[in-house]
Amino acid sequence: MNIWGRRQASPLRTKNKYNHHVRATLAVAQIKKMKIALLGYGKMGQTIEKIALQNGHEIVAKIDNENDWERLKNEVEQADIAIEFSTPKTAVKNIFRCFDLNVPIVVGTTGWNEQKDEIFAHCKQHQKTLFYASNFSIGVNLFFELNKQLAHMMKSYSDYKVSMEEVHHLQKLDKPSGTAISLAEDLIANYPSKTSWICNDKVGTDYKSAPAGVKITSIREENVFGIHKIFYESNEDMIEIKHEAKSREGFAKGAIFAAEWLVGKTGIYTMTDFLNTNM
Repeated sequence: MNIWGRRQASPLRTKNKYNHHVRATLAVAQIKKMKIALLGYGKMGQTIEKIALQNGHEIVAKIDNENDWERLKNEVEQADIAIEFSTPKTAVKNIFRCFDLNVPIVVGTTGWNEQKDEIFAHCKQHQKTLFYASNFSIGVNLFFELNKQLAHMMKSYSDYKVSMEEVHHLQKLDKPSGTAISLAEDLIANYPSKTSWICNDKVGTDYKSAPAGVKITSIREENVFGIHKIFYESNEDMIEIKHEAKSREGFAKGAIFAAEWLVGKTGIYTMTDFLNTNM
């Protein structure tokens, strides 16, 4: 069921929503060969291109600047789907351009939360198609579920202090990462003593003045694909859960799986919808 309350019909059925069901969904999705427009042709865009071609798809446009849009607008319009990994400001423009061209779009760029309500309203009003996620890795989405479960289990143990750490490559522009924000919001929803999150990178941040905030430490280092850690620490011990990406391919594969799944649908979707299809 998507965020508009629509359930997509399919004959697939399974008891294990994060194992058998995902494999079955992906097997069906890969039958459809797509014409893909890549919006953003950095390292992620290039990785997506490689895997898409391996899966038999066709790349009809590679957009990395305004000149590319002028030259290749017609090619984008002919695409079955656009996959967007650029920058926060560029992503918003690309989303609205795809809406105007009536091309479904999968968005992996984060950092555009301030425009989310406007984009969602436009998508709903004009019946366009948007799939967005703070992280397309199947492993990270399993980590999201683990984080929620652990927060629910820990809510009665007030002696533990909770905090987070995220590490990314130097080219990562937004702090904290979109994945870290999603983790923090899920934690807050299941851990009543925390009501907000606060990041060390924000100007004027004072951790001591925000006891109800989940403290997020953002670090940027060379050649790091993405590390997210969540800590529960008391005077006696510490519990830590961690996800570390070993390459960009996990994110790229997830984005292509999402694109294959999205073809023929209308509305706003997330990885939760993708993983929970027909459960």
